[in-house]
Amino acid sequence: MSELTVKYNDLTAEQFIELWETVWGPGPSLEQTELAMKHTLFRVSIWEDDRIIAMARMIGDMGLDYYIKDVIVRPEYQKKGIGRMLINELLKFVDDNGVKGTNIFVELCAMPDKIPFYEKFGFAANEAQRLRLFHHVD
Repeated sequence: MSELTVKYNDLTAEQFIELWETVWGPGPSLEQTELAMKHTLFRVSIWEDDRIIAMARMIGDMGLDYYIKDVIVRPEYQKKGIGRMLINELLKFVDDNGVKGTNIFVELCAMPDKIPFYEKFGFAANEAQRLRLFHHVD
């Protein structure tokens, strides 16, 4: 693996979709993704030369709650510390932007096999259940 570059807030919708599809299959529409990138608080991406290999983003209200979304590392780059780099960058964003002297919720949703990874950072499950609805917009 050659030298990695970390970039902030310049991940494009096209790059997001490309990376999404390496892990989760067909990605969201370009229009949806452009809106998501525009309204994301913080985006971090990791590059090897001119190839995007990982990304994550943060959404939230900048006061009480930050939510980690779409942590993606290309399969061939997993288990090399890149996911840890992403989470550390997101937590640094909270440190740099959160209200000093307060407690702030940093939340995420993880598949069961990924929970041990997040527990290493201090994340813990609570009694809440995640509910979701895929609402179709006509």
